[in-house]
Amino acid sequence: MSRKTVLVAGALGLLGRAAVEHFESLGEWDVIGVSRRAPNFPTKARFLSVDLTDRAACEAAFGSLSDVTHVVYAALYEKPDLIAGWRDQEQMAVNLAMLQNLLEPLEAAAPKLQHISLLQGAKAYGVHIEPAPVPTKERWPRHAHENFYWLQEDWIRERQRGKGWSFTIFRPQAVLGFAHGSPMNAVAAIGVYAALRRKQGLALAFPGGTGERVNEATDSRLVARAMAWAAEAPVAANETYNVHNGDALVWQHLFPRVAEVFNMEYAPEPEAQRLETEMPKQEGLWAEIAAEHGLVEPSLQRLVGSSWAFTDRTFGHGHTHPKPQSLSTIKIRSHGFHDCLDTEDALAWWLQRMQRERLLPG
Repeated sequence: MSRKTVLVAGALGLLGRAAVEHFESLGEWDVIGVSRRAPNFPTKARFLSVDLTDRAACEAAFGSLSDVTHVVYAALYEKPDLIAGWRDQEQMAVNLAMLQNLLEPLEAAAPKLQHISLLQGAKAYGVHIEPAPVPTKERWPRHAHENFYWLQEDWIRERQRGKGWSFTIFRPQAVLGFAHGSPMNAVAAIGVYAALRRKQGLALAFPGGTGERVNEATDSRLVARAMAWAAEAPVAANETYNVHNGDALVWQHLFPRVAEVFNMEYAPEPEAQRLETEMPKQEGLWAEIAAEHGLVEPSLQRLVGSSWAFTDRTFGHGHTHPKPQSLSTIKIRSHGFHDCLDTEDALAWWLQRMQRERLLPG
């Protein structure tokens, strides 16, 4: 069997890191990771430090990678004000330019290029603007709003015409995984919130309020498996797929399991608070926790970043009756990808992994 080479852009992000680890585990793949920072975990992948907004740097880095056969494009530019940035014109333009800066020199250099995985998300259905009908389906017309998803998709569809490579677009929601300082990492936010409550001698109460939002989550490991499947499945060529763990959830119903992971009491009554405004006030307390447990990241801002705002939104904060949000995964299953994960177990697994890596206290 001939070896294949996958280039993973955004290799230290939630989905990029999962892709690096999964493709490494398959044996027949060589992995090239692209990120601005060096990896802080053991890996056999070759890492390139490249700023994807720098066209000249991208041409120098990717213009000689003739062996690349597959690309996982998981790079993402987000503004400090996460929610407002989703509708920001500059943010959209930068995300399009990053994709172009990587693929144009790479495509010219890599004659064996076969497949590109591209990421979107539930915002494709306008869920950040208004509630979407349940369940959302890939065959629907585009929601009428501006989004860098559409810019990237239109560009890659046009560029792919008549070429020997194909692409697949994935739409996960509420991704579970870990990346240092990721702007959309509910696992880190939940884990830090629990650790702070425990340090204060408080039971773990759900901070999102009393409304029960029916939702779904997607383990980053599952997306990586779907990407590996699509990389070699002819049926996935030029298709778009929703992808999630396969079960539904109500976020507060997962909190008893979180309490178990941190060996603390669970409070069944929610205590609504806006994490985005309240948690940054706990920098000093987090520094104490980090020193006490020998954690590798004493800065709350560097560890969680704007994931507080993302988690508030995910939990339906401020809504007495938050609308359900559900993605149909019938299409990807009917095309042959049947993998699934239990979301409660997945959340616990990622929290425990962060504990093992000394990013959260045990």
